[in-house]
Amino acid sequence: MASKSYNIGIVGYGFSAKIFHIPFVKEVPELNLYAIVQRTPKQDDDAEKDHPGVKSFRTTEEMVQDPAVDIVIITTAPDSHFDLCKLALEAGKHVVCEKPFTPTAKEADDLIAIAKKNNKQLAVFQNRRFDADFVTLSKLVKSGSLGRISEFESHFDRHRPEEPAAGAHKWKNQVMPGGSAVYDLGAHLLDQAVVLLGKPQRLTGFVGSAREVNSSGYEDTFTVLLHYANGTMVTTKATVVSPEEEQLRFWVRGEKGSFKKYHLDIQEDQLKAGVMPADKGYGREPSERYGSLTTIQGDKPVKEVFPTVEPPTYTEYYRKLVRALNGEGQLPASGEEAREIIHLIELARESSRTGRTLDV
Repeated sequence: MASKSYNIGIVGYGFSAKIFHIPFVKEVPELNLYAIVQRTPKQDDDAEKDHPGVKSFRTTEEMVQDPAVDIVIITTAPDSHFDLCKLALEAGKHVVCEKPFTPTAKEADDLIAIAKKNNKQLAVFQNRRFDADFVTLSKLVKSGSLGRISEFESHFDRHRPEEPAAGAHKWKNQVMPGGSAVYDLGAHLLDQAVVLLGKPQRLTGFVGSAREVNSSGYEDTFTVLLHYANGTMVTTKATVVSPEEEQLRFWVRGEKGSFKKYHLDIQEDQLKAGVMPADKGYGREPSERYGSLTTIQGDKPVKEVFPTVEPPTYTEYYRKLVRALNGEGQLPASGEEAREIIHLIELARESSRTGRTLDV
């Protein structure tokens, strides 16, 4: 029996669509890149020229009226997510929404209800569940190799102390609903922690700016502590003032062992450099970037290089999406799961504002 195929319509034709979605949609046989919404094509930036045969629309309203579109992928700025997701769901389309899902948990709840009412699937693009380093760490934690986890540190630090030029990176440096580092990067780090360790009991947040000059007021830095009932402490952190040759990514300490890893997952840099998911070596880390595992042997800590696992790559997100639409498993990241992360982000900002540790 032939697998069911799905026509994809993408809203937006910027960095997210070109780097994180289109290359992986094209890797999954059951998915067909059918349409793209691009409001203002340019001579050197035109979806129709880049993808011959793909239908081009100027508005989402037009595209969702096309009965051939099965799945709508929203890749626009977060302050537009609610309206565009609602539009697509009410038009009878399945939806994949870029993270951060929505600026508020209330908006997320409303979209979840709309999806259920229209009997449509609502997924959020938490692609970093498929980072090779996170998959490696997950296997160590789930196998019990580290024992009970005492401290779990997850970093996304960079050294960019100068204020970005006006308009640089568009929404990622602008003050808007759903716009700040804790929404942008925190959505990934918090999601990974909750996927691996479950929902915390309490939360302490520090959200602000590490830059000396910050005329826009953009929140470029955060530290969010997740407190668990069993004593586990999670630190999720991103800053723009970190002058390190190698940036720490994970440091996880348990009663039996410790895992330490530097460098971000390699997939994004490869995609920016033009390496595609089907290319040899895509997603595979060089050995000099492997993490280290320290275990207690006898009564002494012994350190060894721990190779990064063979990566599932971000293609796995869309493979899982197809299986879920066919009734063969869970969504790769559901609206309900993403809603819980938005709730944690709201609590983190409230905790930072009030100087209190809050119950989750």
